[in-house]
Amino acid sequence: SSGINAEWPLRPGGSEGSSDPFDVINEVFDESEITTKPWSEQNAKERLVTVFVVLLKFLIVLISLYLFICSLSFLSSAFQLLGGKSAGQVFAKSTILNNPIIGLMIGVLVTVLVQSSSTSTSIIVAMVSAGIITIRPAISMVMGANIGTTVTNTIVSLGQSLDKRQFRRAFAGATVHDCFNWLCVCVFIPLEALLHPLEKISLVIMKRISGGEAGGKLDFLKVLTKPFTKKIIGINKDIIKRIAKYCSTGSSYDADECFDAKESPMMKVCDNKTTPDFEKCSFIFSGMNDIAAGTILLVASLILLCICLTVLVKTLQSLLMGRMAQTLKRHINSDLPYPFGWLTGYLFILVGIGMTILVQSSSVFTSSITPLVGMGVISLDRMFPLTLGSNVGTTATAMLAALAATGDKREVTLQVAFCHLFFNIFGILIFYPLPFMRKIPILAAKKLGNTTAKYRWFAIAYLIMVFLIIPLTLIALSFNVYLFGIVVGFVLLLIFLVVMLNVLQRFIPDKLPAKLQTWEFLPKPMRSLSPYHSAGQKVSLFLRTKICKKPYQKVEGENLENDAEMETISRKDGV
Repeated sequence: SSGINAEWPLRPGGSEGSSDPFDVINEVFDESEITTKPWSEQNAKERLVTVFVVLLKFLIVLISLYLFICSLSFLSSAFQLLGGKSAGQVFAKSTILNNPIIGLMIGVLVTVLVQSSSTSTSIIVAMVSAGIITIRPAISMVMGANIGTTVTNTIVSLGQSLDKRQFRRAFAGATVHDCFNWLCVCVFIPLEALLHPLEKISLVIMKRISGGEAGGKLDFLKVLTKPFTKKIIGINKDIIKRIAKYCSTGSSYDADECFDAKESPMMKVCDNKTTPDFEKCSFIFSGMNDIAAGTILLVASLILLCICLTVLVKTLQSLLMGRMAQTLKRHINSDLPYPFGWLTGYLFILVGIGMTILVQSSSVFTSSITPLVGMGVISLDRMFPLTLGSNVGTTATAMLAALAATGDKREVTLQVAFCHLFFNIFGILIFYPLPFMRKIPILAAKKLGNTTAKYRWFAIAYLIMVFLIIPLTLIALSFNVYLFGIVVGFVLLLIFLVVMLNVLQRFIPDKLPAKLQTWEFLPKPMRSLSPYHSAGQKVSLFLRTKICKKPYQKVEGENLENDAEMETISRKDGV
């Protein structure tokens, strides 16, 4: 159901005292924030000015959205300049890829490094077609690419970190994608290792249609953005594929090609003598080395992303205010009329598929609607099916590329593309149709959103831990098979015990020993983030008082364990 309940008066952005800070339908707006006259009370001149201002704001939104999408492209290019060759070398370690967990982590890490699941998936397909890896490790790497691509909209959610209420919802809206993908991986990694359902189903489908006509290629979004982005930077993505192919330990190893690929720049090389289309190939960063260009582009793209996101959010907030906002929220977040209400979520899945196919990027689509979730225009319950649709829609790129392929590569490409497609479809069938299953990723995302609203540094820690430290640690452990098995087994056992104890504490606490009815038996640092938060605040206080020579002033929302103690320290320091 839509969850409409007129008896819940909420403040704009979700009240602190509200029973559900993620409820956006029942929010009431502050009439004092509306500075313009109602349309019915305006004269002809005032109406003309109002229409002009609205059209101007729409133009600002379109320009900001265009530059925002371009900034995501620049961010991807910057990561490829800085980490593209490293990503290729990670893929080249084909001897460790037969472990499905390692394949999964490599898929995550490489996709984070190149900021594009399409690029990492195309590298995987090239490796399979070259015989470097088989289809089985490729499947686990594709699952990892599905997870790695979600880092972009999680980074975008940080743009609303200054507003606690918006940040709570934006981070939850971004991480619901992560939660769903991780849950799907937890189901399909062991299932695929034991029974290989994705491999078998994709093989049957591939054999039935592999003789069909070649498909085409859709580039709706690039038609609009490429004229601008190609003036700034050009990336030679074939370098990553060459390193992955020729630097591997398999039969395709070629020392000369490997050396040449490692020494070649990631940027396209353009000069008058060797490049016929010099005018088309030239760009601003021509002549710079990869590291310098990548560093400058990374900083510039992040600045552009933050500026565009701020302008976009502020302009949309000024447009979507008052009763217009209430009407829009109710229409977007309400269900279809009875008896078709249960079809609403599936309709939004189709919308997510269509929009992602249109823009040819799940990262762009989900990153574009994440700010709307933070503003409260789209609820978390609506973001979830849109995210599921984008997961399916992003496979269209690989499917079209597979259908356009020819020769022996076509069958392999098709099978990898179908594995990716069925992985996402089966994930939806498991976690969406049944309401209680649907709640699992949504509740997990809400928990992450609430934690981030309380401890804002948690968002950065989450990004570093999930997308860097965990993949790198597991890859490092993989070089010692016995140590890897012990560590992974211990972690899985620990997770199982924690989940089981939580379930027992919630449903049958009276059956447990008194000591196990709560988590109080554990030291506080093992069950709460507050000790780390307090330690960080003490370090911040020390830097303010000792280095910056500023007096201690309690910031609103600051949660020091002992404010009086902090003030005493500040006085003792003579500040």
